[in-house]
Amino acid sequence: HVQLVESGGGTVQAGGSLRLSCAVSEFAYSKACMGWFRQAPGKEREGVAAIYRNGATVYEDSVKGRFTISTNNAKNTLYLQMNSLKPEDSAMYYCATGWGCTERAGIDYWGQGTQVTVS
Repeated sequence: HVQLVESGGGTVQAGGSLRLSCAVSEFAYSKACMGWFRQAPGKEREGVAAIYRNGATVYEDSVKGRFTISTNNAKNTLYLQMNSLKPEDSAMYYCATGWGCTERAGIDYWGQGTQVTVS
């Protein structure tokens, strides 16, 4: 059974950077992909970035060029490096894994979330 735990959230000023981590109980490349989602108050959860077994990555348009998703297989960890942060990036960020990581319907397992606030 796959468990995921996010960390690294916090409060930063606009233009700043933050690196989120997701510790995975067993490396989730046993699934097709791993990804990051975010949900702001009053809004639907949306896909931010995904990475597939072959290393291919997909990004939501608004974060393309600013965010980078990566994995460290030896540490069983998923990362999201976030640069040039904007207030609209403020949300609870969730790591996830499944067979399709660009939409909620493709997710099998979710982390508990870590809060990112950009002021």
